[in-house]
Amino acid sequence: MPYRPRRNWIERIAAGIGVIPDSDADAPDVSAPSLPIELKRYPSTDEWDDFVEYDAKAWPRRAVARHYRLVPTTCFNCESACGLLAYVDKETGKIRKFEGNPHHPGSRGKNCAKGPATINQINDTDRILTPMKRDGPRGSGKWRPVSWDDAISDIAARVRRALQEKRQNEVVYHVGRPGAEGFMDRVLRAWGIDGHNSHTNICSAGARFGYVIVTGDDRPSPDYAHARFILALNAHFESGHYFNPHAQRITEAMTKGCKLAVVDPRLSNTAARADYWMPTIPGTEAALLLCFARVILEENLCNRDFIERWVNWRAYLQACHTDRAETVEEFIAAIGAHYDKYTPEFAESECGVSAKMVAEVGRLIGEAGSRFCAHTWRGAASAHLGGWEVARGLAFLHLLTGSWGTKGGTSPNSWHKYHAHLINPPPPTDQWNELHWPRDYPLAHYEMSFLLPHFLKEGRGKIDVYFTRVFNPVWTYPDGFTWIEALSDESKIGLHIALTPTWNETAMFADYVLPMGHGPERHDLNTYETHSATWIAFRQPVLRAAKRAEGIEVSDTREVNPGEVWEEDEFWIALSLAIDPDGSLGIRKYFESVEHPGQPLTVDEYYSHIFDRVEGLPEKAKSEDLTPLEYMRKYGAFQVDSPVLQKNERKLSSEETQGADTDDQTGVVTKNGKPIGIKIGRSIVQGFPTPSRLLEFYSPTMIEWGWPEYTIPGYIPSHIPSKPEDYAEDEFCLLPTFRLPTLIHTRSGSAKWLNEIAQRNPLWVHTDDAKRLGLRTGDLARVTTEIGYFVDKVWVTESIRPGVVACSHHLGRWRRKLDPASSRWSGSVVEIESQSKGKWRMRQIAGPGPFASPDPDSSRIFWREGGVPQNLTHGVHPDPISGMHCWHQRIRLNPAEADDRCGDVMVDTEKSMQIYKDWLKKTRFDAVEKTGLRRPLWMKRPLRPTDEAFSIQPASPRP
Repeated sequence: MPYRPRRNWIERIAAGIGVIPDSDADAPDVSAPSLPIELKRYPSTDEWDDFVEYDAKAWPRRAVARHYRLVPTTCFNCESACGLLAYVDKETGKIRKFEGNPHHPGSRGKNCAKGPATINQINDTDRILTPMKRDGPRGSGKWRPVSWDDAISDIAARVRRALQEKRQNEVVYHVGRPGAEGFMDRVLRAWGIDGHNSHTNICSAGARFGYVIVTGDDRPSPDYAHARFILALNAHFESGHYFNPHAQRITEAMTKGCKLAVVDPRLSNTAARADYWMPTIPGTEAALLLCFARVILEENLCNRDFIERWVNWRAYLQACHTDRAETVEEFIAAIGAHYDKYTPEFAESECGVSAKMVAEVGRLIGEAGSRFCAHTWRGAASAHLGGWEVARGLAFLHLLTGSWGTKGGTSPNSWHKYHAHLINPPPPTDQWNELHWPRDYPLAHYEMSFLLPHFLKEGRGKIDVYFTRVFNPVWTYPDGFTWIEALSDESKIGLHIALTPTWNETAMFADYVLPMGHGPERHDLNTYETHSATWIAFRQPVLRAAKRAEGIEVSDTREVNPGEVWEEDEFWIALSLAIDPDGSLGIRKYFESVEHPGQPLTVDEYYSHIFDRVEGLPEKAKSEDLTPLEYMRKYGAFQVDSPVLQKNERKLSSEETQGADTDDQTGVVTKNGKPIGIKIGRSIVQGFPTPSRLLEFYSPTMIEWGWPEYTIPGYIPSHIPSKPEDYAEDEFCLLPTFRLPTLIHTRSGSAKWLNEIAQRNPLWVHTDDAKRLGLRTGDLARVTTEIGYFVDKVWVTESIRPGVVACSHHLGRWRRKLDPASSRWSGSVVEIESQSKGKWRMRQIAGPGPFASPDPDSSRIFWREGGVPQNLTHGVHPDPISGMHCWHQRIRLNPAEADDRCGDVMVDTEKSMQIYKDWLKKTRFDAVEKTGLRRPLWMKRPLRPTDEAFSIQPASPRP
C-alpha cells in the first residue's frame, strides 16, 4: 500500500485551509520498502559523475530523484581550505549544495558551518555581478557599470606609467585573505615592485615574531592527534585558523586520554571543554608560561638530551655565564636560577591563576615530554605590548620538553606546507617599499599595514595605484575613520581598485569595484599546516569543471560564473599583458605560454606545471591513467607526505654540501654565504633555519638589533595595567580579539545561515562588575576608548574574568543610505557625520530586516540587530619590535547617556594620529643606522627582494 502519513487534528485543519500542503491527497503511489535503505557517509568516487539523491525539499512528494555531478573544490571561508564537494544539479546546471570531500587530508570530509554556507555566498542577491566604476566624487555612492576591457585598459595604463617613470613603490597590492600559493608573488615580481601588503600585523605578527626568534619559523604546526598534553592560548581555540581540522584531532587525542588546558580570560567553547581553564589577568600570560617552565626545571622534567643537541646553550653560557663550566647541566642550573622568581605562587599573585593549578599543569607539560603540544595565534600574542613573548614562552616550553618537531609535539609550519615549483618564475625585485617596511620597525612580522593611512597623512609617501583584494580595512582594522580619510584623498591614493565578490565598507571608497569569484568560482593551490603531514588541495571553478565533464571546454571562467564574475588568475594574467603590450617592460614574457609562445598563459598550463612536479603525484595519477592535473581535478587533494617529523635531523647529501664551509666553533655549514645545516658529531644535518641552525634560547639578533634586554624569553608588562588598583571603578581592559567559529570577518555578511546563528556582539560583563555599575543584560552601555566611544548592549555573565570586558570583532557591518545594498543579512544602515576636523559620528538608523529579493528567505529575517563596529574606536598600538597591533584597550564603561543609541560610534582622528606618534616613539632606530640593513637577512619576508635591497648605503636617518 502507498505510505500515508498520520495527521493530528491541527495538521488536518491546516491542510484543509491550505496553510500546509495536503500530502495525503498528493501522496505518490510509492511504498516504503521500494526506497533505498542503504546509508552512506559519503558518495563513493565512482558515483561522482552521476550521484542520485532524493530531494528533501520536494515534500510532500516522495522519492523525487535528483542527479548530481560532484565536483571537488575547497572552502574559502577561513585559512583551513577544507575540502568541499559541490553538488551540481545535472538538470539545471546549478550548484545545489556543498558537503565535505573525504579525499582531503586536512578536513577528511568534515566541515564546520562555514563550508556549507558557501552556497549562501554564491547565491547572495547583493553580490556584485559586473565591474563598477565610480560616477561622482570618491565615496559619493554613485556607480556605473563598465566593461572589463575598459577597466583593464585604464588600470593597466596607470600601472604602466608608474613603472615607466620608476615609481614602482606607488603600486600596491593589499590582501586580506591570501588563498593562493605563490601566484601573486609571481605577478608582483614580474612587475618588478615591492608591492605586497597584508593584514598580518593586525592578526598574527606577535605570535610570528615570538616563534621566529627562537625557531626560525614563524608559525606552529601542532600534531594534536598524538599529543599527551595540549596547551592552548587562543581567542577561541582555532576559531579562525584551522578550526575544523584541528578540532577533529584535538577530540581524537582527548578520547585517548590527552589533557587540555586553555589560557583565556573568557570562557570560550573550548575552555568549557577543557580539563583546565586558566582565566589569566590580561597581559600576564607570558609570566604564566615562565612559571610552567620553572616547575619543569625545578622538578627535573627537562629533556636533557634534546637540549644538549638542539639548543644554543653554549652561546648563552659564553655570553652570560663565563664563570660556569660549559656543560648542559650548568646551562640548566643557570636558567633555573634566572627564572627562580616565577613560582606557582608568583603566578597566583601576578596572573590570577591558582598556584596549585599552575604547579599541576606545569608538571603535566613536563611529563608529556616530546608529546607536549601547544599553539597560539591571536589571543594574548596579539593583544599586548610585548605579546610576542607569549609565543616565545611556548617555544621555550617546547625547547625544555624536546617537543619541537616530534610526534605529538609541535613542528615548524614550513615542514608541512608544500612549496610549489612555479612556471617561468620571475627574479626577486631590487625595490624596497618603506610604506610597508619602514625603518622604524626592522623586526616587524610583517608589513606595517595598519599604519598605512598614518604614514600617508604624515607625508612619508603616496600611492598611485592601490589594489585591495578580499580586504576591508575600514571595518577590520583599528582606527577605520583614519582609513576613510586617507581613501577619500586622491592626493594620497590615486586610483583604488577593490577586488571583491561583495560590496564592503572599503570598496565604497574605491574607483573601480571588480567582481571576483567566491571559492567555487576560481582556481587556487592550497597547502596548510593542519597536522603532521604535507598536502596540497585544488580550488577549482565548479561549473567550469562540470562543463568539462560534459565535453564542453571553457577557456574563461566568465563563461560559466554568474554575470561577469571573473576569477583572479585570469584577471591578473590579462592585466599584466595589458600593462606590457609590446614586451618592452620585460613583464609580458612571464604571462605568455611556455608551450605556445606568443599566446597567453592559461590556468591549465600554470597548474599542470605545478602538479607535474609534486613528489609522488605523477605516479599516483598514472596508476589511474590520469595526468596530475586531471587527478587533482578529480579528487581535489593529494597527500604528499605523512608523517612529517624531525626534519631537523635530516642528513644533508654530499651533493648538498659540495663546496660548503663548516665553522669549526659553531658547526654551522654555509654554502654561497648562507647557512644550510649544522655539523653535529660526524653528521651534517639540516637543523633549524636560525643563524645558529639551533633553537635559539639566547638570541644574538635581539642584541644586534637594539633590544639587549630581551635576549632570552621573558615577560614584558602590557600597555594595559594588570593590577586592579591601577584602575578607576569604571575602568576595564577591553578584550576585542575573539570571534565566533561560525562567522568569518567580512565574508559572513553574505551568508544567511551564519547570520541566522549569530547576529549580535554584546559586551560581556562579569556579574560582579555589572552589579557594581548597575548594569543588567540588555542594558545599553557606553564604552569610552582613547579616541572616542561606542554604544552596545550588555550581556552579564560568569564566563569572563572580573575586571575584563569583551566584545567580539566579527559583527557590526554597515553601509550608508547612499551606498549599494550589501550584506543585508547582517549589516545596518548608518548615518556618518563629520562634526569638525577629525571628529566623526556614526549612528545606526536601521538594522537588518526583511527585504524583497529573488531569495524567499530574505523576507523571513527575524533579527533586527547586526552588531557594533567597535574597531572604529580603537587607536593604533604598534608593538615596537614585532610590529603587531596590540588590540586590548583600556576603556571606561558606564551606563549609556540619554541620547545614546545602540551602535553609536564617536571618533576623533586627531587624537588617533597623536596616539600613533606616541607609540612610534617606542621604536629604536639605532640598529638600522649601525648595520646599514633594513632588516636581518635571515628573517623571512613575504615577496622577499634581493639581498641588495636590504641595504641602506650609506645608512641614512629616519624619514
